[in-house]
Amino acid sequence: MLIALIAPRPVYVASAAEDLWADPRGEFLSAKYAEPVYRLLGREGLPADDMPPVDHPVAGTIGYHIRSGKHDVTEFDWEQYLNFADRHLRTSSASPVP
Repeated sequence: MLIALIAPRPVYVASAAEDLWADPRGEFLSAKYAEPVYRLLGREGLPADDMPPVDHPVAGTIGYHIRSGKHDVTEFDWEQYLNFADRHLRTSSASPVP
C-alpha cells in the first residue's frame, strides 16, 4: 500500500538474497501490487510478472532488484539506483518530469 501511495512518482525497491532482515519476495510483491495504481495514473509500473533472477534488475516507473550477498549497500546497488534516477529525474529545460 505504501508504494501505491507514492504513485505516480518513480520508486525503487531492492534487497539481497541472503538478507535475513528483509523479505525479498514480499518486497517484489509490494512493488508488483502497486502497479495498477501507477497504470491508473498513466505510468508504467513494474515490467515483470515474476520475481527476476538475482542480479537482474527490472525497472519501469517502479524498479526492483534482488542482488547476491548479505545485508549491505554495495556498488551494484548504487549503480542501479543511479541509473534509475538518471532515467527518471534528469530533465531538460524543455520537458520537466511531472
